[in-house]
Amino acid sequence: MDNKVEVHLKELLTFDDVLLLPKYSEVLPSEVIVKSRFSRNISLNIPIVSSAMDTVTEYRMAVAMALNGGIGVIHRNLPPEKQAEEVKKVKRFRAWMVIDPYTLTEKSTIGDAKNLMHTHNISGIPIIDNNGKLKGIITRRDIYYAENDWEPVIRYMTPREKLIVAYYPITLEEAKDILRKHRIEKLPVINERDELVGLITAKDVFNQEDDGDANVDNLGRLRVAAAIGPSKDFERRAELLYEAGVDAFVVDTAHGHSKRVGYAVEYLKKNYPNVDVVAGNVATYDGAMYLIDKGADGIKVGVGPGSICTTRVIAGVGVPQLSAIMECYKACSYNDVPLIADGGIRYSGDIVKALAAGADAVMLGNLLAGTDESPGEDIFYEGRRYKTYRGMGSLGAMLEGGSSRYGWDGSLKFVPEGVEGMVPYRGSVKDVLFQLVGGLKAGMGYLGASNIKELREKAEFIKITNAGIKESHPHDVFIIKEAPNYNKGG
Repeated sequence: MDNKVEVHLKELLTFDDVLLLPKYSEVLPSEVIVKSRFSRNISLNIPIVSSAMDTVTEYRMAVAMALNGGIGVIHRNLPPEKQAEEVKKVKRFRAWMVIDPYTLTEKSTIGDAKNLMHTHNISGIPIIDNNGKLKGIITRRDIYYAENDWEPVIRYMTPREKLIVAYYPITLEEAKDILRKHRIEKLPVINERDELVGLITAKDVFNQEDDGDANVDNLGRLRVAAAIGPSKDFERRAELLYEAGVDAFVVDTAHGHSKRVGYAVEYLKKNYPNVDVVAGNVATYDGAMYLIDKGADGIKVGVGPGSICTTRVIAGVGVPQLSAIMECYKACSYNDVPLIADGGIRYSGDIVKALAAGADAVMLGNLLAGTDESPGEDIFYEGRRYKTYRGMGSLGAMLEGGSSRYGWDGSLKFVPEGVEGMVPYRGSVKDVLFQLVGGLKAGMGYLGASNIKELREKAEFIKITNAGIKESHPHDVFIIKEAPNYNKGG
């Protein structure tokens, strides 16, 4: 007797299939608070994450995202050492205290100091002995007076006995008091054995007050996450990323409800208990629960909704994104685990719908790929400027190492599940995020929601027809002037 194939004909929906009912409101968009979470222990000032794609997030994008209140995920189509270096650049970009600063020894030369300052764009270098004890500090101003690059730094540095130092641990307010009192620019931080622990600069300390929206850790360093996979090098990659100071591991695969992903999450939580682990991608309640049971601190949701993803037509699998969010939210909300909706966002209104359905944040690729900060190449076509954008399942990305994300680890042959293309140039990330967050706040204002929790509580979805979708967009006019192209995806 033939086995009968069970067919589920439950109707599932995506963003264009629904609208949110407007409600009575006493909330203005300018009064809305959009703070959220990326994972159990990492908060967000805006609920937006940049995707771990090689044409979206490297150092520059991650810095821009964190400065504007979100977080970037450095992609893993890089050698482990290079990915860790990208993380280090973000962590060193701005912090009120730099832990493990760049240093030179007493035998170093002026030429060494110049090279280090130029390479890392720094203006002061602590000088230490072979045991790590502080012996002095040399600044860019000091080397102006050196006649030859081969001269030793000890001839021009400020020696230890003339330095104002601080002892670890120190608070931000204590650092401000010392800098103000002594009117100094550099403040070395040492322990009781006179060993160098960190370096504080006046610029970094007082800049903290200027970037109130920035997403930072307890040392004032920008937050950054990094993608990692259950492939053969993931243990080494995790070690290097941890040493670089990464805030979260993102176990990034096309199919997160799998044995290898579960093992990777367990391994990371066991060996790096102080680093949050976000895992995905999944699209079902069972998939979300599986990763939560393995210890995940955040769940990434989405199988096939991305604009350059072809998983659904190649493999025939997937779940419409809005319904996927709702299903996974049942598992995430019960366990207090944040949910990141990854893919399918084309307009700021889709962000409103995703958060209303249960997401704590959205992960964006297409909408950010055309910005100045993305690593994609510039293309000029028919008089317009574009930037390259490709899926991590595209042929090019898989040839450069991305095949393991789709389960083809080590294989010489594989089946691509993405395409390569280009997206319109959109200017700076800051401008794009301003438009997207502005649209989110407007949507929350229509529902009378002053924060994301209230948005979820007050949200009431209605299903619309194809005619309703057409009606939702500009129609029956010849558009002579459009708004800047910040708020449109592919």
